[in-house]
Amino acid sequence: MRGRVDWGSGRVYPPAMKRVILLLVAIGLPVLSACASAPPTRNAGMAGLAPMLSVERFLQASNARDLDAMARIFGTERGALAERTGNPLACGFRRVGSWVGLSRSCVSWQEIEIRMNTIAVILAHDDFQVRSEATVPGRTSPTTRIGVDLVQRGTTVTDVPFVLVRAGDGRWLVEEIGLDRAMSGR
Repeated sequence: MRGRVDWGSGRVYPPAMKRVILLLVAIGLPVLSACASAPPTRNAGMAGLAPMLSVERFLQASNARDLDAMARIFGTERGALAERTGNPLACGFRRVGSWVGLSRSCVSWQEIEIRMNTIAVILAHDDFQVRSEATVPGRTSPTTRIGVDLVQRGTTVTDVPFVLVRAGDGRWLVEEIGLDRAMSGR
């Protein structure tokens, strides 16, 4: 069958048709990818478990007042809060860049300690139980909301929200905590 191409699908295409299809694919794919992004894939097993494990580790570190461990689990899709400290020269450039909106300034370790200690005081608990897990729609990085019931001094505070985001390196980091909800039981 001279002049025809079989792409392994059992169909036979003339060379002109092959060029048209390749042209449509070459033009169409960038246009389609600019219009919409594919939803993140969630495979069974560890994908759904990883955010819960991050919440569990964060709550354990919180009760132990391990501020360093907390700062390594708390962050954004760009990375953990503990990694936002840096050498003084680099932080100086970042600080200047933050004045004009080009970058974010570095956070000192003293500021991180104060933030993590405040969170640890608010989240002090006797026990906890994961209540719910749901994907947060409309985010650029995979994001999950986990509701946690905290037992604090014999009182159960229900559905304290933890929002976790997957960082660029694949780790799940606590991005946001409903501290107002955790304090409602006091």
